[in-house]
Amino acid sequence: MQLTGLLWGQRLLKKVEFPVAEVLGPEATVDEIKALIKKCAGVFVKPVFKGGVGKKGKAGLIGRASDINEALRHKERLYFVEHRFSNSTAKADGVTFEGLVPAQHEVYFSIADSTVYRAPTMTITHHGGVDIEELPKDKIQEVPFDPLTGLKSYHVSNALEELGAPKEIISPLVQNLPRLWTLYNNYGMSMLELNPIRMMPGAQDRLTPVACDFKGSFDQDDPAWKRLDLPAHIFASDYSEFEQEINQLRTYQGQSDVFIINPHGTITAPTFGGGANALVTELLGESATISSDFGGNPPYEKMFQISRIVFKYWLRQSNVLFIIGGKANNTDIYETFRAMADALRNFFQTNGPTPLFVVIGRGGPNLVRGMAYMKDTLDQLKLPYRIFGHDSAMSEVVNYALKIDGWMEREGRSLISKRFSSPGAEGLVTAAPEANRKATTSRVKGGRKAEGRGPRRGATT
Repeated sequence: MQLTGLLWGQRLLKKVEFPVAEVLGPEATVDEIKALIKKCAGVFVKPVFKGGVGKKGKAGLIGRASDINEALRHKERLYFVEHRFSNSTAKADGVTFEGLVPAQHEVYFSIADSTVYRAPTMTITHHGGVDIEELPKDKIQEVPFDPLTGLKSYHVSNALEELGAPKEIISPLVQNLPRLWTLYNNYGMSMLELNPIRMMPGAQDRLTPVACDFKGSFDQDDPAWKRLDLPAHIFASDYSEFEQEINQLRTYQGQSDVFIINPHGTITAPTFGGGANALVTELLGESATISSDFGGNPPYEKMFQISRIVFKYWLRQSNVLFIIGGKANNTDIYETFRAMADALRNFFQTNGPTPLFVVIGRGGPNLVRGMAYMKDTLDQLKLPYRIFGHDSAMSEVVNYALKIDGWMEREGRSLISKRFSSPGAEGLVTAAPEANRKATTSRVKGGRKAEGRGPRRGATT
């Protein structure tokens, strides 16, 4: 769950009384924008995106205006602008008007959980701005600290002195930056970044650090973020009805992160685990309808509702239902598979059968029991399937799903459709490609096969 920009970031920063630039939202009137321009001698006009969206400055998606006509021209240009970053595309929904902050010094500051130090880590430099990623390491200080004692003034002071920062910026930063640890620690954040912090001169040339941009990530499994009373829709990456329905199921128990990859994809892959999600999303590419992570040991009812929503939006267009994850430590495979199987049965009862091939790869507690429940359901629905155990290479299982997708496109859908309409046609689906032999011989404890031999009626031989 990520958040960018000052439209909501100012609300968080004000909770710890950290100075922030004046901001007007998309609903601002002409008179309000004029008043802000007059007060601050100009405004920055920035598009509002949902979720975490980066590289806006380098993409030229920030406008600067010194009069109302120029501000309105930037508003028209950026209000619904589309922005492509990495392999994702985001569409803006409105703009903010942020008052200019005069300053000679810009500072970059962040707090994040570091896998290197196994501790929260402060990153700081007085060379802030859009070029921060291009700075050499000797101009940036990374300081891990004890989460029990938190970020202290001496952490900030020592880091800035090591960097040789100007003396006039050290004292104001030492006084204000430790407040951000309170925000980070008390509201379930996993990353907080301010770039830039502009050092605005005041009375007697005393400098004040003013946050001019905000980026934050939240730990979905930590309920502390709910105390911020932020609407769930601001964490979605898009306005799709599918994502909105899934996001309403966010709870402290079980994850429900989704992202639409290709609305015209042909493989729907409910995925369990962040590592599996990264691998599967990369290998499936444009064939995938969604990217998802439904781990965290979700209870039956939540997994049933998640599956029901996923099937409602994506099953009709899909060739393959690909249920995939690593070997779980604490997720009850029986509960999750029972919920998904029941949701699949419910979909067929409500909407009628649809030609579909089911590929499953999973490991964890109650594996055999869960696979048996899923197998019985698929047999009842007359759907072809292939099930892989925990010792199958995940990349090979993904490749098998891609092969099945191609076969379904060529002839599989028509063959499976005939099975639904012809009671005596159980043996029609006979041409599905075989998976790599090494990847389809896995077993689970007790000697029972973990991978299915296709539908019992010879459907995948």
